[in-house]
Amino acid sequence: MMKTNVGGLDRILRILVGLVLIALAATGTVGAWGWIGIVPLATGLLRSCPLYSIIGLNTCPLSSRS
Repeated sequence: MMKTNVGGLDRILRILVGLVLIALAATGTVGAWGWIGIVPLATGLLRSCPLYSIIGLNTCPLSSRS
């Protein structure tokens, strides 16, 4: 099981940016690179970021960490 290390505002922003990039890629506005939006969307939905784990960053409040 992955540790929760993405909290509150960080999670909301990741989900929104991911959805916007995917929508722009789907409509052909930004090209194929827009599909990279899957990464912030997934990390926001799963509340876990592998890069945060590597660099030791955590934006999740202390009370909800697992």
